Amino acid sequence: MILGCDLLWAIAAMGLACWLPLGRGSSSASPDSIPVCGPALLLALALWIVLSSWLRLDGFRGGWRSPAVLSQLLPAVAGLTAALFASGFALPIHSSRLVLSYFGILLFLGFALIRFILRWRIVSRYRLGSVRRIIIVGDGPLAEEMAATIDRHPELLYQIVGFLSPAGSGLVSTPFESEAAAGVDRVSLQTLGIVDLLQSRRVDEIILTVPEPGHSEILDLAATCRTAGIAVSLVPQPYQLYLSKPKLVDLDGLPLLQWEGRVPPGTHPHWKRVLDLALSACLVPVALAGILPAALLLKLCKGKGFRRELRCGQHGKTFWMYRLNSDRDAEELPAHEFLMQRSSLTELPQLLNVLRGDMSLVGPRPEGPERTRHYSDWNQQRLSVKPGMTGLAQVHGLRHESSSEDKTKYDLQYILHRSSFQDISILLQTLWTITVRLLPSRRWQAVAPQAAKRADTLFKEALSGAHSPQSSSD
Repeated sequence: MILGCDLLWAIAAMGLACWLPLGRGSSSASPDSIPVCGPALLLALALWIVLSSWLRLDGFRGGWRSPAVLSQLLPAVAGLTAALFASGFALPIHSSRLVLSYFGILLFLGFALIRFILRWRIVSRYRLGSVRRIIIVGDGPLAEEMAATIDRHPELLYQIVGFLSPAGSGLVSTPFESEAAAGVDRVSLQTLGIVDLLQSRRVDEIILTVPEPGHSEILDLAATCRTAGIAVSLVPQPYQLYLSKPKLVDLDGLPLLQWEGRVPPGTHPHWKRVLDLALSACLVPVALAGILPAALLLKLCKGKGFRRELRCGQHGKTFWMYRLNSDRDAEELPAHEFLMQRSSLTELPQLLNVLRGDMSLVGPRPEGPERTRHYSDWNQQRLSVKPGMTGLAQVHGLRHESSSEDKTKYDLQYILHRSSFQDISILLQTLWTITVRLLPSRRWQAVAPQAAKRADTLFKEALSGAHSPQSSSD
């Protein structure tokens, strides 16, 4: 449905682009110019069908998040528009560059609007109660992850109405809380009469997330639910088999979940190195405008502007990672350091690591040897690629203090689907994340004036010679 709406909007956008003013002093385009855009429109429709299917641009894959949706649409539409411009030289397609520019802008705005309207319609269906009511059977991390995943996918129209977990001789509600599961009902009940309870709550489906689904109590529950018309779904164990694409095989009624063998990538793709160098070369001049004043301020305050930390890179090889001299683990930070960390300015010196080849712009965030030596075999897979300045885990809100297990889940998903398009999308999402963090807040409003005043005082003292010179090695 989304792809169909996209194609209809592309047709309307091309017609609208042909009617928009072609120049500051010219009138609107003649209707006779619209057929001229026909070949370009047909090419655009064909390219968008390919891009939408290949890159999964429906907006819901991976969980609905506005930054992810926009950061995927923007490079996709830009690439489509660039292809149309290039086609004018390679193919007998004649279209005004200004018309194609209007067309690209209208495409992006319309495609984004289509997805937000669909999101609004889904939310409306939730409010009207047109949802599938779900009970999660299980407790612990897997049940938590299932609840969070359902919460990220509103297009499923699933509503969690309760949790059940094995306990003693029966099934009782699990007491844990999660953001995704907040506000749902939890009632304690033995297995006897559990189906009556599910029917009274109008439950449509139960999802088994228990480590031993073959337990007699669970089997009885599943059989009774199916008899009562309640669907039963199962999360296979071990579910942590990331870096694989499961395939369900039916062997005469015996379900077989097959994970095809996959060797983790051990090389750095050429396209990734080219992308790192090209983008870093563009970012370094802009970054220096922020790094140099910040480093000077830290040198005046702490005697040293930069610091380096030992990190584990690809295949566990250690390297020195550079950052501004600000302690991330400090409980109380000066106002100017708080602002630097809030804007991620402290991490920009790692562009040097990218240019040297120790890191990439996008990848798993590197951790120290003291943390990586405790990695499980599952965690070790994140060391199969170069670490990055930002990554999929970071745009989902995970920071250096988050557990390695939580970050590994996203990092391995990134490794499985690694591509230049995903790298660009993650970089755009990172800019969005930083922008949101810089929006005014109580803490921000409290420290911003202090930081400005402190910086002004330090620079005046430095100019007046109040501070003694420091070693140039700092």
